[in-house]
Amino acid sequence: MTCPSKSWLPALCLTLLAAVLALVLVEAPAAAQQRAYAPDDLRTLSYDDQARVISLEYQEQSGGRRIPDDQLQFYLDQVNRSNWRFSQIKADIAVSLGGSAPPATGTVRCESINGRAQICRVPWSGSSRLVRQLSNAPCAEGRSWQSQPGQVYVGNNCRGEFASAGATPGPGPVGPGGPIGQGVVCESINNQARICRVPWSGPSRLARQSPGSQPCIEGQTWQSQNGQVYVGRGCRAEFVAAGAVQPPIGPQPGGPSVVCTSVDGRAKACPWPAGTGSPRLLQQLSSQTCVQGRTWGFTGSAIWVSQGCSGRFGY
Repeated sequence: MTCPSKSWLPALCLTLLAAVLALVLVEAPAAAQQRAYAPDDLRTLSYDDQARVISLEYQEQSGGRRIPDDQLQFYLDQVNRSNWRFSQIKADIAVSLGGSAPPATGTVRCESINGRAQICRVPWSGSSRLVRQLSNAPCAEGRSWQSQPGQVYVGNNCRGEFASAGATPGPGPVGPGGPIGQGVVCESINNQARICRVPWSGPSRLARQSPGSQPCIEGQTWQSQNGQVYVGRGCRAEFVAAGAVQPPIGPQPGGPSVVCTSVDGRAKACPWPAGTGSPRLLQQLSSQTCVQGRTWGFTGSAIWVSQGCSGRFGY
């Protein structure tokens, strides 16, 4: 648009130009706003589309800010290595921005405050399941919470959201700011140290060591801090919230499976079939943590356990 040269028109023309420019500037942001619509399983998308929808979700929650490169890479790693769902990423973005994960629908919140027991009525008649852990203290069924028809009992500072056990489960129960049983892979590549953010606020524990990793020993090659895990010296492993209940990992078809238990904290060796490869922890059976290199290990022909570790081992 150009203004005529007649002396009485320039002022009016400039006014019209300013009005048009203002309209464009107002409409452009609205047109640029997009919502991050995506399937919950982001692995069905290409890598570039995964990055796009995660970036859009962060932009939407933050009011237009660009997601930091390291945070975007963290989410892409968890999608493709730890099978994080889009709902988990949205919840973690909310936490990282100083908010909290959105409440689940069809749930009842029940909280033990200052260690006191609490009984909460629920609107369903059957048993209940833990959907979201809200406390740093672990919510362990049978120990700090239990279900009865029409009600849920909590104690020992367990605070959580519960749903009907018959309801269709979502991506899994979540801990304080992040998922329970959903791990974060953190890897020291070429022996270089790395710090990985985790979506829970409390301490972490090693769930399973990656094949081919150097020994992951807490306090030596990995350590936990609130909101993050440090690894170094070639340690590569998956970590979960310390209060998370580890789901069983199925052995390979036809592979051996051995249960080995340290009774009263004493060390014990359990035979392992020769020539079948190195075992891994498939399921922790004890309340005491089983940590490879510290409370359990493999000598070539036997699995050893100590300090109360009990687990099912296989590969």
